[in-house]
Amino acid sequence: MTTETFDDKGDTRRDFLGKTSLMIAGLASIGAVGTCLRLIKPNVRYEKPSMFKIGKAEQFPEGSIKNLVDERVVIFSDSDGIFAISSICTHLGCTVAPVEWGFQCPCHGSQFSLDGKVIGGPAPRPLEWHEIIQLEDGTLAVDTAKSVALGTKYIFA
Repeated sequence: MTTETFDDKGDTRRDFLGKTSLMIAGLASIGAVGTCLRLIKPNVRYEKPSMFKIGKAEQFPEGSIKNLVDERVVIFSDSDGIFAISSICTHLGCTVAPVEWGFQCPCHGSQFSLDGKVIGGPAPRPLEWHEIIQLEDGTLAVDTAKSVALGTKYIFA
């Protein structure tokens, strides 16, 4: 007498475990091949570049304000130089709107002065100032990946 049991088809427990093991190995192989195929396509983000040109310094006469809506930056020019302030609210990331006394967030009512300091509302920090650099061809560019201290301006050369 044998101790192996048989089901209705006549397969033994050993046959069942062998088939199950092959099935698990097959699924693992499919997962490994799928992972290898996934490596063919890189994880690339197609985002806007953080640096963009804004023009020549002559295009920003003293007292001018230029709102770059697509880049979410406002460019100011005064007697000391040119500076760029982010128009992204530091509360929840809404785009602030320039008003005669500064900036106002349409979402939650944060208010900022013309230099980006918080004067009201739930915003925890002032608006960021971004670095302005002059490129080799003489045009100015703003780098939104680099924040600078409040009051940092590009001085006319």
